Amino acid sequence: MDVLIQPLQKIIQVEPGANLLDALRQAQVPMSYSCMAGRCGTCRCRVVDGDVLDSGGAQQNPLDGRDAYVLACQTFLTEPCTIEIPEPDEVVVHPARIVKATVQAVETLTHDIKRVVLKPAKPIEFSPGQYAQLQFTPEHVRPYSMAGLANDETLEFHVRVVPGGRVSGYIANALNPGDAVRVSGPLGTAYLRRRHEGPVLCVAGGTGLAPILSILRGAIANGLSNPTHLYVGARSPRDVYGLDWLEEIERRHRAFKLHVVVTAGGDPREHRAGLVTEAIEQDMGRLDGWRAYLCGSPPMVEAATVLARRKGIDAARIHADAFYTQPT
Repeated sequence: MDVLIQPLQKIIQVEPGANLLDALRQAQVPMSYSCMAGRCGTCRCRVVDGDVLDSGGAQQNPLDGRDAYVLACQTFLTEPCTIEIPEPDEVVVHPARIVKATVQAVETLTHDIKRVVLKPAKPIEFSPGQYAQLQFTPEHVRPYSMAGLANDETLEFHVRVVPGGRVSGYIANALNPGDAVRVSGPLGTAYLRRRHEGPVLCVAGGTGLAPILSILRGAIANGLSNPTHLYVGARSPRDVYGLDWLEEIERRHRAFKLHVVVTAGGDPREHRAGLVTEAIEQDMGRLDGWRAYLCGSPPMVEAATVLARRKGIDAARIHADAFYTQPT
């Protein structure tokens, strides 16, 4: 049967019941993938027309309930259909790995944010902006975003300590240098797109700064000089962190502009007051042709996504990573 692949406008022949990712690979259609088990989300694509059998459960785009998103590795083709794959020129293939690592440092960044530095026994490949599953003990497992780059000697993570949080509490109170950690990944689709030549909007709330730092560091390492605006949102001045790192990025990236916005309690001479979405609304006109990376709490990410769409950023160029709190 025929399956039309957009935007390549390529028709591939497949047998009924074939796995979509296997069919794409056999037809030499460029497609990102990693874990092959439906966990990482890297092979996400859209069913434009026709029906498929999705063993992982169809994912609905929160901005358009009509669009059914599926994971190619978990999707089986049962009839002729049309599949839209994302950006065939930005394919990343990082085979999922489980790597042993040793805690090198646990540092305090703010009153409720810790920086965890791990020394992996073997390198782990990932794209800037992706995350990994960290297992500290069998009972303490949680995904966290890398803040550095794959060629760094260490892995860096930023952890917000949640009141009553089982994993973050363990990290804050029991984790010590020398402890063993199992790192699984990489995971996630909100990674740096290196071929984009237009302006970039980055929005980071809380420890959402970690993957944004990775993306910005990756852009500099790849020689990218796109005009880039970063809006950092925090609840209060004491929640702002990473300014030294961001000032270093400003020194190395001439087209980078930093905006720090605090919800309450800030000195107007030092911090802008309000919400990051309000600041973007005030500062920015139309954003057609831009690309956006949005990382932080689900309400912030959702509001920033809606704003970015309304200002003209194409949905396919909005890469979001919402951090869900797990209190137990």
